[in-house]
Amino acid sequence: MASKQGIDLNKRQIGVVVPVGALRGKNSIGVGEFPDLVEFAGLCAKLGLGLIQLLPVNDTGSWSSPYFAITVFALHPIYLRIADLPEVKGAGTYTRQLEALALQFDKLTRFPFEKIFRAKLGILHQIYDDNRAAIARKAAPGGSLARWIDENPWVQEYAVYRRLKDGHGEKSWQEWGDHQDTGKADIEALWQEPGLRGEHLFYVWVQEALDAQFRAAAKAVRDQGIILEGDLPILINEDSCDVWAHRDYFRLDLSAGAPPDMYSPEGQNWGFPLYNWEALAKNDFDWWRNRLRNAGKYFAACRIDHVLGFFRIWATGRRDSSSALGRFIPYVPVKRGDLAGLGWDQGRIHWASRPHISTAEVWDALRDALQDALRDGSFTGEDIALEAGRVFSLGLDRIGNEELWLFKETVKGEKDIAALGLHPAAAAFLCQAWRDRLFLEYEPGFFFPTWFYRSSRAYASLSDEERDRLEALLEKRRVESEKIWEAGGEKLLAMLCESSAMLPCAEDLGAVPDCVPRVLSKLHILGLRVVRWFRDWDQPGEPYVPFDEYPELSVCTPAVHDSSTLREWWEREAGQDLFCRLIGVPSLPKVYNPGAAKTILQKIAASASRFRVFQIQDLLHLSPTWYAEDCASERVNVPGSLDDFNWTYRLPASLADIAADGAFVQAVQELAAVKPVQAVRGAELRARS
Repeated sequence: MASKQGIDLNKRQIGVVVPVGALRGKNSIGVGEFPDLVEFAGLCAKLGLGLIQLLPVNDTGSWSSPYFAITVFALHPIYLRIADLPEVKGAGTYTRQLEALALQFDKLTRFPFEKIFRAKLGILHQIYDDNRAAIARKAAPGGSLARWIDENPWVQEYAVYRRLKDGHGEKSWQEWGDHQDTGKADIEALWQEPGLRGEHLFYVWVQEALDAQFRAAAKAVRDQGIILEGDLPILINEDSCDVWAHRDYFRLDLSAGAPPDMYSPEGQNWGFPLYNWEALAKNDFDWWRNRLRNAGKYFAACRIDHVLGFFRIWATGRRDSSSALGRFIPYVPVKRGDLAGLGWDQGRIHWASRPHISTAEVWDALRDALQDALRDGSFTGEDIALEAGRVFSLGLDRIGNEELWLFKETVKGEKDIAALGLHPAAAAFLCQAWRDRLFLEYEPGFFFPTWFYRSSRAYASLSDEERDRLEALLEKRRVESEKIWEAGGEKLLAMLCESSAMLPCAEDLGAVPDCVPRVLSKLHILGLRVVRWFRDWDQPGEPYVPFDEYPELSVCTPAVHDSSTLREWWEREAGQDLFCRLIGVPSLPKVYNPGAAKTILQKIAASASRFRVFQIQDLLHLSPTWYAEDCASERVNVPGSLDDFNWTYRLPASLADIAADGAFVQAVQELAAVKPVQAVRGAELRARS
């Protein structure tokens, strides 16, 4: 397969993953910008790397996370090189402001995302105001900006949305009070309003400049013979232009996420709305097709984030904060009649689908949780009695005269429990009890087995025969559902493939149904294999999968943006002896060093996967010059935390200084020259997560 840019996408490559903001180019002012990709591509060509993978670059406003986009079309202004704008050339005032920003920010280890973003936005507003007349002429019929608007019609609703959002103090559109419920005609009327044209054109002007700079950078990467791979998040922020302008394409009653696993025992609740695929299908998925065509202006390949969501999505009610009590959509439901067929009466169904709490449990939970406070005297038995009384009165209803309680009808989820204002220990107990059910009755008479249904009180009360009959029913529903997932996933992914010349690379991590690798293989979509997680989990000792058993249709990597770096993993998380057996060496230093990095990276580079990609941090560890004192400081993101650290990683030095490191250059060149092994027969069909 050759892309429209003439790059052979079937060729096996060594690549690098880097956030644009991490680059330190010769003209940096504290954060990487699109033109820095030109210098970076030159370095990669020197190193022998054939692929550059970026994190998402869409506009996220003041959010540093690239996965919280406020649009899937517009680019983020933080990546614009202001000094290269034609309006800035020869203007000393702007130059001095940019030089001041460089002095303020460029020596920092990580970049202060919001501060730089707002500083750059302030300068852009000043430049625009000083050049309003000239920009307006370009936007007049026949002008260059007018032609760009015609080629990028999405910018009209984006500009209207951004003006309204900024005018409301950047609040979510759901808090505006006006223009919340808009249609196409409403947005068009706002766009055409003469008195607002100047404000709208500011956002258009910025986006046209970003597009021009990113296109030029992408061409420079392509001219070096390097594949530029983008990142396509499947979901979009609820507070976004796309949800605001295309409400019918989304389901706002549920929140997307991921089910519980060993790293997230309560699952992940991302807060993103679900897609209304039926509504999207009515317009032949135009929104998705346009999104792919837009990305194809820059990229030869794209990473499809959370590809499992095209098959089925894990959805949670909006009143829950975790996703432990979620369900798959679509799913063939268990119905009341199915349970009646098992011999379950209404009482048994009620017992299985609604949490029941005994009086003693409440008292025991509070005593256990507060025993330290009881010992040190900060809590007394009377205090526990008062708190237990509040639990019973505020959150629970007694069942007749029994010592058994149900949640009040007003409690619909974990957020309602938190709103009761109970002691944290009491709230934690109630949240745990809220999840203790065999079935989630998500609609009257429609049931989904909870993720931990086998640990529920109701399941424990079943006889062996009753469990066997229930398990047979649930397995039947799973098989029926998987047929739906396979057909739906293949239809949607085929639509993506036919809409763009980009090579699709799927992020297929998590609880992967058997149908997923079949569909990806059929459509020639590359899967993702993260070495530390690609293991035979069901086998004794949970051995790693050998590198010659990696599918050729895959991307192999030792670390991702949400994980620790290879260095941190090795020193703090890895079972070093087991990994040494995988790579066939007796031992490696317990403390990571360039020798260990060379051995491990070269073994990974020899895997049978088509692309073997490494985070830039992992490559830099081939040289002793670029080791941070604290290995955790080299991470891109720590999931589950919101702070100024996440998503603000910067290279430890300028691209020029890194390129001048002979030891680094030689080590990466040797890595790039490693010949990959051939995949053993049948490796493509291995259905592992």
